[in-house]
Amino acid sequence: MNFDAIILGAGPAGSTAAIALSRRGWKVALIEKAEFPRRKVCGEFVSATSLAVIDRLGLGSTWRSLAGPEVRRVALFSGERVVAARMPAAHGEGFGRALGRDVLDDLLVQEASRAGATLFQPFRATGVRPSGDESTVTIASRNEEATLSAPVVIAAHGSWEPGGLPSQLQKTNAPSDLLGFKAHFSGARLEPDLMPLLVFPGGYGGMVWADRGRLSLSLCIRRDALAALRKETGGGSASDAVHRHLLASCRGLRAAIGEAQRQGPWLSAGPIRPGMRARYGDDVFRIGNVAGESHPVIAEGISMAMQSAWLLAEELEAIDPAKRAERDAAGRRYSRRWRDQFGARILAASAIAGLALRPAGARLMGGAIEALPALLTLGARLSGKTKVLPGFPARLVPRAGE
Repeated sequence: MNFDAIILGAGPAGSTAAIALSRRGWKVALIEKAEFPRRKVCGEFVSATSLAVIDRLGLGSTWRSLAGPEVRRVALFSGERVVAARMPAAHGEGFGRALGRDVLDDLLVQEASRAGATLFQPFRATGVRPSGDESTVTIASRNEEATLSAPVVIAAHGSWEPGGLPSQLQKTNAPSDLLGFKAHFSGARLEPDLMPLLVFPGGYGGMVWADRGRLSLSLCIRRDALAALRKETGGGSASDAVHRHLLASCRGLRAAIGEAQRQGPWLSAGPIRPGMRARYGDDVFRIGNVAGESHPVIAEGISMAMQSAWLLAEELEAIDPAKRAERDAAGRRYSRRWRDQFGARILAASAIAGLALRPAGARLMGGAIEALPALLTLGARLSGKTKVLPGFPARLVPRAGE
C-alpha cells in the first residue's frame, strides 16, 4: 500500500500531524499499537499556547466542552510549604486546561480518520527500510501483517518505546533514572484554578483538575529513591510505596488527596529521557517526545507534541515529498524551528528539575519561592506557557460565555 506519509504513533503528536497533512491533501497512514481509549502516564495539562492548534484541527469547541477548569494559578507544594502565584496568560489565548489522555487521544485519532487518514490500529511498526526515494514500513497486529511504502516517515511513538526502529531509543538502567507514575482521583480537595508543582524527597510531580471531576496526579521519582522506599517498607508494590511517600512528605498534597478515592490503578512508565535529539535523520522525521523531551516538571509535554507536529506539517506542505533533496531541506528547516520554539523551555525544565531532585536545591528553591512567590510566575513563563507558535493569530473559537 502506497502513501505520501506514514506516521508511527497516534498520540497527540502523531494524530495532530495526520490531521494537518490529510487536510492538506496528503494520503496518510497512521499506525498505533494500542487500542483506544486507554490511560497513559502523562500530566494531561495542555498550555493555552496550543489552543490555536486545537482550533485549527477543528476540535476547539469539543475540547473546551470536555476539558477541566482553566488553570489561572500555579503553586509549590513542598514539605510544609504551600505557596501560590498567578499563571501568566498566553496572549490572545488565556489559560490552559487539562483533559485525560484516554479522552484526548481518542478525540484526536477519530478526527484524523475523519480528515482522511488511514488508521492501522492496533498495529506495531516492526521495521523501517529506506529505499531510494521511498521508505518501506512493515507493520503487524496479532494475526495480520502488512507492508506500507511512502516517501515520508514520521516517528511519533514517544521516547518510552523500545525496539529496533531507527527512531527508537536504547534503554539502559541507572540509579538516577526517573520513573513516571500517574493516577486519577475523585473527591479530591484542590482549588479548581490551581496547578501545584509537588516537590518531595527523590522526585517531583504535579496535580491538575481534568475532565469529569477527575484530579490528575503525575510524578517522577528516582529509581534509587524508589528502591530505598520499598526496602524501608519491607517490599510491596512500587505504587503503594510512592503513594505513602507522597502523603508523608507533602502537606499540600495530603490535604488534596488524603480523603480522595483513587480511580483505577496507578500507572507507571519510564525511564524518562529528557533532552534534545535529532529531529530528522535516517530519512525519518521525529515529532513529540522522540524529537526532544522536557522534564515533566514544567507540564509541557502535550503542548510540545502538538506544536512540533504542526511545525513539521507546515514545512512538508511546501515540498514535493518524493524528492529526497526537498525532504532533507524540510528536515533542516523543521529542526531549526523546533529548537527556536522549544530549546529554551527544555533548558529551563532541566534547571528546575535539577533543583527539585537535590535536597539542598529543593530547600533553596522552596525558600526563594516562599520569599518571592512571583518566581512561580516567572518559572511558568520560562517554561513556555506564553510562547505561541509564530504566525498564529489570536484564538479562533471563543470561550464559553463569550
